[in-house]
Amino acid sequence: MSRNYRGDIEMSVIDSFMPLLMEKEDEGQLAPVLQKNDVSYVYVKHLNIFLVTISKKNANIAMLFAFLYKCIEVFSEYFKIVYNLVVNLFRYITQERYMLDIAPRPPMAVTNAVSWRSDGLKYRKNEVFLDVIESVNMLVGFQRLNSFKFIRGRGKAVELEDVKFHQCVRLSRFENDRTISFVPPDGEFELMNYRLTTTVKPLIWVEACMEKHAHSRIEYMVKAKSQFKRQSIANHVEVIIPVPSDADSPKFKTSVGSVKYVPELNAFVWMIRSFPGGREYLMRAHFSLPSIVVDEAEGKPPISVKFEIPYFTTSGLQVHFFKHFFFFDSCFEQ
Repeated sequence: MSRNYRGDIEMSVIDSFMPLLMEKEDEGQLAPVLQKNDVSYVYVKHLNIFLVTISKKNANIAMLFAFLYKCIEVFSEYFKIVYNLVVNLFRYITQERYMLDIAPRPPMAVTNAVSWRSDGLKYRKNEVFLDVIESVNMLVGFQRLNSFKFIRGRGKAVELEDVKFHQCVRLSRFENDRTISFVPPDGEFELMNYRLTTTVKPLIWVEACMEKHAHSRIEYMVKAKSQFKRQSIANHVEVIIPVPSDADSPKFKTSVGSVKYVPELNAFVWMIRSFPGGREYLMRAHFSLPSIVVDEAEGKPPISVKFEIPYFTTSGLQVHFFKHFFFFDSCFEQ
């Protein structure tokens, strides 16, 4: 391996170095610098390898030696890299064929451009279901004024807040034309989450009248009214009404559904499996009270209502269109 930096010396001059070295060694006149025909040979031996610099000028010998020793240091440091390059030029030339077949493959999450979807998914029938699910959090004060309300949803609406997308959504596409485009993962997942602060009419209005007889009993008359369109139906309705902690011996009477007392919650739960729109139902409850009253802080805990209405969103959010495109194995785009 050689390099002619200045080009003022023929490359063939190096051929005279080894005969000159052996000649001087036989004569016992070996020196770090050899000269022949106005050419100076400055050399260093390292592990049976000679590094030689050749010059016709009055060069700085100390600088040349420093250069040669620096070359040894650099070559030694980078020899492992060169060796690995040589080794990897021809791989698997001695192994049997089956060794290649059992070599472990890296995880698809590392090599796949779509890390959230496994490769090779195939189904006889590809289906996509898109649901818009909203939950309403509302607190109604004593004077029937909405003191706190907001909507949380998973599903383009005006003034959406705290919008969060799944990592599969192409955000650049959404910013350009407000279209949600994505390659979905397999199975059920949450595509979008948002919050919307707005004026909301209670979908199910509950009124509870309480009549308390000291040291004797407490009676409740509860009225639940659905305030949404008749074609919609609320399913799995639960009206949770708090009672005093020392109440016992519950008795219930209702026009629809069933009622149960839950002591650990200090409440009774009115359960209605199906509640159509524009309907009103009544329920009465009776509890006994102990003769000895324990002093407790007077308060009126809120009534909680839980329900589900299919194909109905409080915010009015709708999906105008849904398109899916099939590419290769399983790839969808909205």
